[in-house]
Amino acid sequence: MKVLSGFYYVEEDDSQQIFQTRARGNFRKKGQIPLVGDEVAFQAENEREGLVMAIEGRKNVLHRPPVSNVDLAIIVVSVEDPKIPQKLIDRLLVSVESHKIQPLIYFTKLDILPASKELEFQSLLEMYCEIGYSCLDNLALKENLDQLKPYFQGKTVVTLGQSGVGKTTFLNNLLPGLNKETGEISKALGRGRHTTRHVELHKVFSGLLADTPGFSSISFDHIEGEDLSEYFPEMKSRKADCKFRECSHTHEPGCAIKEALELGQITKSRYESYLDFYQEIMNRKPNYSKNIRRK
Repeated sequence: MKVLSGFYYVEEDDSQQIFQTRARGNFRKKGQIPLVGDEVAFQAENEREGLVMAIEGRKNVLHRPPVSNVDLAIIVVSVEDPKIPQKLIDRLLVSVESHKIQPLIYFTKLDILPASKELEFQSLLEMYCEIGYSCLDNLALKENLDQLKPYFQGKTVVTLGQSGVGKTTFLNNLLPGLNKETGEISKALGRGRHTTRHVELHKVFSGLLADTPGFSSISFDHIEGEDLSEYFPEMKSRKADCKFRECSHTHEPGCAIKEALELGQITKSRYESYLDFYQEIMNRKPNYSKNIRRK
């Protein structure tokens, strides 16, 4: 449920009691670290002294934030102060999709969005909704938090987004008793200061919500170029119609993705995100040590 200062706080299934534990020494030898969200086997004679003995199989692992077995990721996007660029939203969506996690885009700070920018926001919102992403905003949730219940039921949920976009405010709204500190926005950097120092699961709407630190970058080290279009839903549904099976959707003739782009069925901004991410993946340095381990 929580990792803090080398201690692992484990909730027992039957009693719902929390035990403070350490990890067995052999985890370090195996290069393993227990993560928040793990299903584990542990031994404990009392609430303050216990040992995590084994980590069960994981369905996915996020490294930023370090959480396992995630079902839903709420991508928190502020529309103002700081305004989060679309390419970062797309980057987060690709990262989430690549880990087989359901995404939900949550737009914050609509209450301070200037009237002159409302049309731009509506266009962005409509684009993601038409692609098929679930979207909510802070004004709608302020009226009715229960809208989130179907998303949380029986699931482990994380919030993802830069510091200062409203993740802590969101958590405080769901769990008022926490009274977690929110951070001011750095005018020099255009982003918030980190206010969350560790990862912890909280019970919300019969699910679990991970309170996580912000992040500074999201890498695509685990994604291959030929798989990238799988994580763009509007491309995934069309890629089978490409003339060439190994089409990269960048230069090949008979590309169904480029045809959809010309017809306005795929937006130019989303395609540009795809091209940038594809180039980034193709330009990265090969990890020879990873290949050696696989052999």
